[in-house]
Amino acid sequence: MERARFAHQVAEKRRLIKQYKMERERQQKLEEEEEIKRLRKELIPKAQLMPYFDRPFIPRRMSCNDMSGPTRLQHLPSSVEKAEALYQQRGQLKEEQLMKKIQKLVGEEEKLRMPIAQGLPWTTDEPKCLIKPPVKKNTIPIDLKLHSDIRAVERARFAHQVAEKGRLIKQYKMERERQQKLEEEEEIKRLRKELIPKAQLMPYFDRPFVPRRSEKQPTVPREPKFCIPRHKTIKCCRMSCNDMSGPSQLQHLPSSVEKAEALYKNRILQ
Repeated sequence: MERARFAHQVAEKRRLIKQYKMERERQQKLEEEEEIKRLRKELIPKAQLMPYFDRPFIPRRMSCNDMSGPTRLQHLPSSVEKAEALYQQRGQLKEEQLMKKIQKLVGEEEKLRMPIAQGLPWTTDEPKCLIKPPVKKNTIPIDLKLHSDIRAVERARFAHQVAEKGRLIKQYKMERERQQKLEEEEEIKRLRKELIPKAQLMPYFDRPFVPRRSEKQPTVPREPKFCIPRHKTIKCCRMSCNDMSGPSQLQHLPSSVEKAEALYKNRILQ
């Protein structure tokens, strides 16, 4: 309640101030109009009185009695008189400026009232039609593009894309579930067909199955061939040549193939 009362007081105060300003402006306007009317009346020329030619004006000469006494001393102006003279001079300048301004306004009004006569043509020929200036096209107003409207359009487009994407995902899920359901039904049908009992063939009791030993030859292993670099092969050849050329020759050692063959033969014989 206090806040509302304070706001009402502030609004009432502002309204009174505004009303006072409007009244003061109206008074000033009325005063200016009265001043302009008065000055216009003063500008009206008036007839001057003719002088009296039968009674001419003769200035009177001052006598010595008039010049005697303290009047002979020159009167020195005081500060108050100086200020009054300054005020009068300033007022006269302002009046002169105002009169000049009013005369200028009156002259402009009279010029506007006077019609301007058109000049006569220099020849008696028919006047030529002047070329009309190019007509400008009408201004086409441009609609305002607010940022909020642009954002609303983009948001609507985005919402439509999201809704379309959700619809496609939902449709894809439904299609996948339908395919899975069909596959399950096919699998159930296949299993049901397989579960049907069928008659099994009886064995031949007069011809029983006796396993026989295979007649194929056993697999002979081969010695692996490792890739030996060239420089090592040359070195090995040199060493073998030196060993063979010497008086003491090494005994021939059986290779891995010979060992495997001997072991296989011993097993067969056993």
